This record gives sequence, structure tokens and C-alpha cells, in this order.
Amino acid sequence: MNTLSNNAIQILKDRYLIKDKEGKLIETPEQMFRRVAKFVASCENEKSTFYERNFYSLISNLKFLPNSPTLINAGCKNGQLSACFALPITDSLDSIFTSLKNAALIHQSGGGTGFNFSKLRPKNDLVSSKSSTSSGPVAFMKIYDTATKYVKQGGKRRGANMGILNIDHPDIEEFISSKSNKKSIENFNISVGITDAFMNAVNNDLDWQLINPRTKKVVKTLAAQSLWKLIVKKAWRTGDPGLVFLDTINKSNPTPNLGRLETTNPCGEVPLLDYESCNLGSINLSKMIVYKANHYSIDWDTLSKTIHLAIRFLDNIITLNHYILPKIKAITTSNRKIGLGVMGWAELLILLEIPYTSKEALNLAEQLMKFIKTESYKASENLAKERGVFPEWKNSIHVHKTQMRNATCNSIAPTGTISVIADTSYSIEPLFALAYKRVGILNNQTQTEINKLFVKKMKQLSLWNLELENTVLKAGSIKNIDSISEAIKAIFKTSLEIPWQYHLLHQQAFQKYTDNAVSKTINLPRNTTKEDVSKIYKTAWEYKLKGITIYRYGSKSNQVLQKCHLNSIEDC
Repeated sequence: MNTLSNNAIQILKDRYLIKDKEGKLIETPEQMFRRVAKFVASCENEKSTFYERNFYSLISNLKFLPNSPTLINAGCKNGQLSACFALPITDSLDSIFTSLKNAALIHQSGGGTGFNFSKLRPKNDLVSSKSSTSSGPVAFMKIYDTATKYVKQGGKRRGANMGILNIDHPDIEEFISSKSNKKSIENFNISVGITDAFMNAVNNDLDWQLINPRTKKVVKTLAAQSLWKLIVKKAWRTGDPGLVFLDTINKSNPTPNLGRLETTNPCGEVPLLDYESCNLGSINLSKMIVYKANHYSIDWDTLSKTIHLAIRFLDNIITLNHYILPKIKAITTSNRKIGLGVMGWAELLILLEIPYTSKEALNLAEQLMKFIKTESYKASENLAKERGVFPEWKNSIHVHKTQMRNATCNSIAPTGTISVIADTSYSIEPLFALAYKRVGILNNQTQTEINKLFVKKMKQLSLWNLELENTVLKAGSIKNIDSISEAIKAIFKTSLEIPWQYHLLHQQAFQKYTDNAVSKTINLPRNTTKEDVSKIYKTAWEYKLKGITIYRYGSKSNQVLQKCHLNSIEDC
């Protein structure tokens, strides 16, 4: 088992390890990994001992970690192991409040939920013959938000939601502005459901029609560019809304005969059908290396073995999971969607001494993700031969290509907490800073972090001293340190120093070989303009990304990552 960092141990003790009724820890990190491995291998029949040993090695050595609910709940009574759910909302109070109840149950079990509110009639629309009027989607989102506030995910943290409203809904302007008050709808990420028709209307300066979903009649016509400018303005100011490109998503819908994809999980990396859930896990790329002849290279053999074992692990979770609702079990086990992704991409590039802002990095991203997808599909095909195809395979895009155990295999998740446990960089993001605070977690505790690879490199170059340490602790960056070469600065360039073009190019490179979607935040410096945000959003659509989120530094009051002096509140 790998030695865990202090930050990892702190998080595990607070959220993951089992406690007794008095709140006293009764489990160690090693016991947690053994609990998870034993349970996930328990459906392997005569091979359960073999796979228990292999699963334990996989997760305890931090080569791969599943989503948090699996680590928290596997092996526990009624353990719910999935992170991602989509719930339908149709135009009735019964549907609205049934989904609210179901969302509360999912949050309580550790999952997050996504909703598309576009079927709800608009605000002030007729409700009944008694001339009462509708409250509209945003009002009901606020009800959901309040409920979420008081139901913690798995008893450990506040629930997470994705709220989507399509661009042709009459209440779209209210929705776009719904998080202008930075304390409004705090438990939702919100995204506008964008179509190709709308983007073409924006680019050609055409009018755009808003349509009542109840009557199917046009209720308002306005300039598409006015809506676009409102989206850009609000995203620049608060980070919301993001965009979900619905037509792009549905062009790669693995089961088009089962319906159109209109909803994603809370961070956007898994488009889901109504009641569908998905199980996620991420490979730690910083562990997929070998050191020979004084340099690092990717260990493709270890990566292949890790992929095949991780796909099996995730497929087992679908079999063993405790499902909150029969409808969730029915569609999840019919499609068996999984999402194997990555973390530690920035650290892998650092080890290989490849700048994030380079063509070499982009080429490697494509090569790497193509390899992961190819091997993931091989693993799923092997499982299909052993266990059978997923039940809706006959209604999928795979039917004329290959037998598959899983409708989807890959997603790039944000890997927030599991990256801390694995002591590596988030997802495919560049380093946020070389030193930073992580605040507002673990009951408002603060964690500090100085990148270990940076310290190691500085020591190798005989540059590490107290003066450099204090400078990095204060600035989070080395861009203004004259004693460090430009080549080294390029390798350790941080998120806010990287042009947005490279953020998008990395997302595009990984999306090309990811059958679900890529969750990535385009972190932007404080002086970013609205024109920049507009270009980013348009370029994301042109690159055929499935969604896009930006965040301008300092535009939220409760920012989790802060590149400030670790011993003061300056710049926090």
C-alpha cells in the first residue's frame, strides 16, 4: 500500500472511513481499501480471492480510484456506489415533487443528480381552469436548492446538482441570471442547453424564438445575440451558466433508440437518460510511468493492465450496487454505462518534462486517450464474451460493430477529492498553483499544498532554499523568479498562466476519444474580458466539445482553490 499524504489522511478520516455510532473511527485507510476490494470482487465466484487481491493492489497503490460513493459505501449495508444520476421532471406537481423526493434519497446515499427543467411551463403560464398561474422552472429550482442544502451526500457533504434549461424556453433569461446573486441556488451547477440552430443564429445575427413547452407556440422573438451576450455577461461575472451542447451530445448517443439525451450529471461528464446512473473511476497517470536511462516514459503495459482491471471493477459495481429506485436499477443494468477517466495529467507532463502549452502535450493527450479508449473497449468486449452483452446492446450503436458489456466506457471527471487521496493533480487540469490553499472543505477546515514534483525538481537543480519556498508560498508561481530558466518555468506553468486556447485544446484532445464527455474548467485570470468568454464558448462549440465551463478567478466569494499566501488572507 502506498504511503498516503497528510491531506489524504485528513479527508479519509473525515469522510470515508467507517465510524461507530459515537462517531469514533473504527477503520484505517488500509482496511477501507480491503473492504472495497473484497466487496467489488464478491461477484467473481471462484475467482473472487484472485480479484480481491488484484483490486486491493490497484486501489491501495493509488493507480486507480473509483468515485467517492464506492469508497465510502462498498461493503456497507445497502451501500449505494454510484456518483451520477439523472432524474426526469415533467410538467406536473406530482413529477416535480416525486423527483425532489428521489433526489433527496440519492443525495443521502452519496450520489449527485442532474435535471433538465425545460418541460415545465413558463412562469405566469396558465395552470388550470381556475386561472392560477405557474411559478416557472427557476422557482422550482430554488425549492430543489433549499432541499439539497439540508440533505448531505452520504451524510458527509452537501448534495450536488446540475440544472439545465434549453435555450428556447421562455424563461431562459431568468434562468441565465438565476445565479447573479452569488448566494442564490448555491447547490446547483447550471448550464444552458444549446443547439446547433441557436449557435448558427448567433453567428449569423438572426432572431431566435422562445417556445412554450405546454402549447408548443412561440411566445417571444428576440435577437439570438442578445441572449448570447447575457450568457457571456453572467458567466464572466459569476462562472454560471456553463453550456451543454445537446446536438453534439446526441450525435454520439450510444442508445439513440432509447431516447434523446437531455441531462448530465452535476459536473457534465456523463450525459444520461431519465433515471440512468453511472459509475466512475479514474486512472492515476502519474503512476503509469517507468524510469529508465535517467528519464521517465509512459509504461504502456502497466497502463493496459490497469485499464482492463479498472473496467472489470466498474462493471462489477453495476452488478453489486444497491439501487435507490427500481427504475434506476432497470435502466442502469440495461445499459451498464461506466466512465473510466484519468487524473494526474499535469503531473505526468511534468515528469515527462513536457510543457502543458505545447503541441507535444496535445499530441500525447490524443495518443494516450486513444489508447485508453481502445483498451477500455477491448476490456468491455472481453467481459461481454464472459458475461454477456448489456441488455440494450441490440438498440445501441455497437450492434453492427462489436459485442460490448457496457454502453459507454470512458468519462473524464473532475476527480476533486480522489485526486487529493491519490496525491496527484486534478483530472486533465494543469496545476492550479505550485502552492495553494484548499478552503471551505471538511467542515470549513483549510488544507495547504505545495507541489511535490516542483520541490523535487528544485532540489535536483540545487535551487531549493528558504527564499524560494517563501516566494512560492506567497505567489503560487515561479514566473517572476529570474534564477529559474524559461524551460523549467514552461514545465511548471500554472492554470492562470496558461492561455485559454490551450485549456480548450487539451479538452478537445481528450474529448476526441472519450465516449461520454469531459468535465474541465477553463480557469481564467481576473482581468479576462467578456469578449474572451464569448470566444471561449464559441470555440468550444466549434471544437465539438459536449460542454464548457469557465471560471474567472475571484468571481465567487466561496472559491475552493486560492493561490494566496499560505499564512495570511492576502488575495483570498
